[in-house]
Amino acid sequence: MKAILTIILISSGTLLAQTAVPSASAYLNQPPPGLTSKVFAPGTVSLKDHYEYGSVFSKDSREFYYAVIIKGKPQIRCVRFENNGWTAPKTVITSDKYEYNDPFLSPDGQRLFFISDRAADGTGPKKDFDIWYIERKNDGWSDVPVNAGPGINTAKNEYYMSFTNDGTIYFSSNGGTDAANDKNYDVRFSKYSGGQFQPSQKLSQAVNTEHYEADVFVSPDEQYLIFCTERPGGLGKGDLYISFKSKTGEWQPAKNMGPAVNSEGYEFCPFVSSDGQYLFFSRDGDIFWVSAEAMEGLR
Repeated sequence: MKAILTIILISSGTLLAQTAVPSASAYLNQPPPGLTSKVFAPGTVSLKDHYEYGSVFSKDSREFYYAVIIKGKPQIRCVRFENNGWTAPKTVITSDKYEYNDPFLSPDGQRLFFISDRAADGTGPKKDFDIWYIERKNDGWSDVPVNAGPGINTAKNEYYMSFTNDGTIYFSSNGGTDAANDKNYDVRFSKYSGGQFQPSQKLSQAVNTEHYEADVFVSPDEQYLIFCTERPGGLGKGDLYISFKSKTGEWQPAKNMGPAVNSEGYEFCPFVSSDGQYLFFSRDGDIFWVSAEAMEGLR
């Protein structure tokens, strides 16, 4: 059956310059966390009967995107600050056939990236996960996803992406393994040049091991990265680790982020707000946040 692809526009009219969100309304009116992580926006975003994960705020903090599984199908939703208040979550992209998740905005906010198992033509059978994007229009988002290209996508799976200020993309892939379901994912990066992503490169053993490394967030200035890994010695099934770049530009051996972030559960999909104040991540079907001060003792 032909897939029904639904794009619900989340804005209307000409896009105007946006003012800052009032401090009292910032972060969906949520009281900020301290050094103990807590569920983000319970009852609005994090719902008891849904599985939410993979979140990102726009640079101006007026848009919050996240993935949620509804009736077994991952889709992407958005909450926006409009008319001095936050809207209810609205669906941005969904399908009765394909999965859409791991949303992330390009540095200029004009492209919404995500991963999907959609066929190249949008009608065929599901395939491996690739990185795709849609483009911002005056009346919302474009309705046909664009594949991000062979510089990053392979015949196997690509997961979760984030960007530096110059448009370099960081992501994970098991493209270098023997089987599409191989768990040995590695963190890679690709420079953006000439209107396309260049062939990606694998990070060093300071980050990658023979185990699962994925869901990487890189700071816009490319000075640290946070990622999920299933390597032995962690606190739970999957933990968040952090690696800082040395003064000579080399990634340092990654460190477990500790009990302020990790638990006996599974932590993944990290994101640090553009003001540098909060770390967002996912755990056991909810989105959590914690003060970014939890990172400081790890440098």
